[in-house]
Amino acid sequence: MSRAEARADGPAEARAGAPAQGPAEARAAAPAQARAEASVPPTVSVPRALWSLGLLRNEVLTTFRRWRTLALLAVLAAVPVLVGIAVKIETGDGGGAAGGGSGAGPAFISQVTNNGLFLVFTALAATLPFFLPMAVGVVAGDAIAGEASAGTLRYLLVAPAGRTRLLLTKYATVLTFCLAATLVVAVSALAVGALLFPLGEVTTISGTRISFAEGLGRALLIALVVAASLVGVAALGLFVSTLTGSGIAAMATTVGLLITVQILDQIPQLHALQPYFFSHYWLSFADLLREPVYWDDLVKNLGLQALYAAVFGSAAWARFTAKDVTA
Repeated sequence: MSRAEARADGPAEARAGAPAQGPAEARAAAPAQARAEASVPPTVSVPRALWSLGLLRNEVLTTFRRWRTLALLAVLAAVPVLVGIAVKIETGDGGGAAGGGSGAGPAFISQVTNNGLFLVFTALAATLPFFLPMAVGVVAGDAIAGEASAGTLRYLLVAPAGRTRLLLTKYATVLTFCLAATLVVAVSALAVGALLFPLGEVTTISGTRISFAEGLGRALLIALVVAASLVGVAALGLFVSTLTGSGIAAMATTVGLLITVQILDQIPQLHALQPYFFSHYWLSFADLLREPVYWDDLVKNLGLQALYAAVFGSAAWARFTAKDVTA
């Protein structure tokens, strides 16, 4: 065979040999690939929504089993008891002044002796400026920073949770606490009001009368609005919680910001900025006791809370997803 023929035959044999090895390698790799696919944990095939619900359930149970959370709820439940007893001692068996008022706490207190349902509105007005947001700030501030200081944040991220899903779960847990804390105040106030004062038709701030059932429905609606008013504080606390690895520092910072905003909201010289403070429209829930209901400040309050949730929620996500977790 000549050299030219050898050169011509050589590449042809090489080209012919390459395809002959391809299928063999593919047949050899197929069982390995099948074994690799079979070795994937079955949890991967479980719908992610169900897994997220399980994570949320675990976070909620963990939060509400902590002694700190139970102590906060106990303090919130005690506020209506103290207010109700104080009003009962102060007024004796006499009735308070009827009707009227701008919807602030004193106007509610003047109606408590006539109708125990007003103790619900009074207790919410008394706890909303400080006690309720402080409790939410403690829980929100501890959401991420508490895990980091306890050394459990890395283990949560090792699980197939993902940072975004974990952050959303933490925020949903804080919102659950907002609703639970508000309902604890409302239910405690309703029970104390029923024990110490008469129940009956409700006189609205506008002077009209509605049935007790309708008043009870409005009390529930007011509790939901108060819980929604804490959405901005929850997002702010969660953002602060992503900035530090100390749960105590995050809680203290959140509560400190809350107090600072409350003080600034009372300075007349800052009237141009005050409508943008998350606490400015908190007491607008009193407009639900008017006939007809005034919706302007209520809508502003809910819109402002949604804005704070979007801004600080996005900031928390940007910080947490880029954070170097070492604890």
